[in-house]
Amino acid sequence: MSTVNARKLFGTDGIRGIAGEAPLDAATVFATGLALGHSLRKTVAEPRVILGRDTRESSVWITATLAEGLRQAGSRIESAGVVPTPAVAFLARTHGFHAGVVISASHNPWRDNGIKLFGGDGFKLPDAVELAIENEILHHAASAVAPDPATLAPVADNAALQADYIQMLIDCVPGLSLAGQHIVADCANGAAAAVAPELFNRLGGDVTLLNIAPNGHNINDGCGALHPDYVAAVVKAREAGLGVTFDGDADRCMLAGAHENVINGDAILLMAARDLKARGLLTGNLVVATTMSNMGLEAALKRSGIGMLRAPVGDRYVLEQMQQHNAALGGEQSGHILFPHLATTGDGLLTALVILDLIARSGKSVDELTADLKVFPQVIVNVKVREKKPLESIPAVAASIRAAEEELKDSGRVVIRYSGTEALARVMIEAESQEAMRRHADAIAAAIRHELGA
Repeated sequence: MSTVNARKLFGTDGIRGIAGEAPLDAATVFATGLALGHSLRKTVAEPRVILGRDTRESSVWITATLAEGLRQAGSRIESAGVVPTPAVAFLARTHGFHAGVVISASHNPWRDNGIKLFGGDGFKLPDAVELAIENEILHHAASAVAPDPATLAPVADNAALQADYIQMLIDCVPGLSLAGQHIVADCANGAAAAVAPELFNRLGGDVTLLNIAPNGHNINDGCGALHPDYVAAVVKAREAGLGVTFDGDADRCMLAGAHENVINGDAILLMAARDLKARGLLTGNLVVATTMSNMGLEAALKRSGIGMLRAPVGDRYVLEQMQQHNAALGGEQSGHILFPHLATTGDGLLTALVILDLIARSGKSVDELTADLKVFPQVIVNVKVREKKPLESIPAVAASIRAAEEELKDSGRVVIRYSGTEALARVMIEAESQEAMRRHADAIAAAIRHELGA
């Protein structure tokens, strides 16, 4: 059994669940602070930990409870306040912190929340380290006396840390000016809402900011990167040139062109890969995508003399492949894009600025830059499950998958996986024939629903 599958608390992107319920009850959150603090104390006498959070109602008490566990384990705490996840990774790496913690459930509904851990190098902790921390969490959660969150004062925020992150973003695209451009930016009532107004104000241009009034309950609510059609419609209505949209913790970015068309992570990878290659910066002429990326991306990259590797879904696994093959670009269809020469983790705001800079230098729109990307019909069906049994061990599910693979062969792809952050099985079928695509997706989803449905 792999380390990833052996874990009980950590998914592909930290610990995630409904706030107030296990594993995000006060006892487990407190134990997480203790366990991380103890892990850091093995190599550092007095660890420094940077905290950041998104705009969910529960983020304040979870931050305070986790911080108390860290303090009791001998760590010093600083908070950047409401900031994107990549801001914490940046601050951990550049400000001498030994670890970073983000309280966020990314694209999930407001009732959910999560805990993401970064090392002092700005990278997500390796699986083995998370597993060791998880084992201690499970031990402490059963025995430690957690404080009542209502008795804890909110952690004080240092606004200067947020300002440092904004300056980093601007420094990554020297000379970029948005003067003369009309852009629409959807901040999803999430972490981007705390930094996007100042960021775009400093870059100039006519920028319409949407969903920048979080109230604790409206994060990702019909807006943001999971609902890119929303910003696409506003772009068309206001006759803007481009739309950008972020998820709740702003580590992913999707775009919208001038014709109400959504431009996902695959298209962003294509634009960025061609630009990096033209400037001699695409090491090995290689891009790392995931099993979910469309076959059309692979074909378009090939026409430009660029190879593509597929990693399992999850930006940590994309990064592993990038490091193994010294790749300068990688990412996911969902909008997590990795530029390792600029940042250690996916950053939606940074991705938006990189594309805006590319547009400014090329003099072309995103529609022109992606005109030759011919996307194979693709469908993704999410099935709620009560448990995550190996799908190949369930005869009816395995048979439906085999039937799809045998019929589609070289004219399509079948990718079935469990979500790393939710109780879902994701059925992805890609095929030249839309009829076959839909038929097999429905058949496999029905089999999973019958055997494992919640």
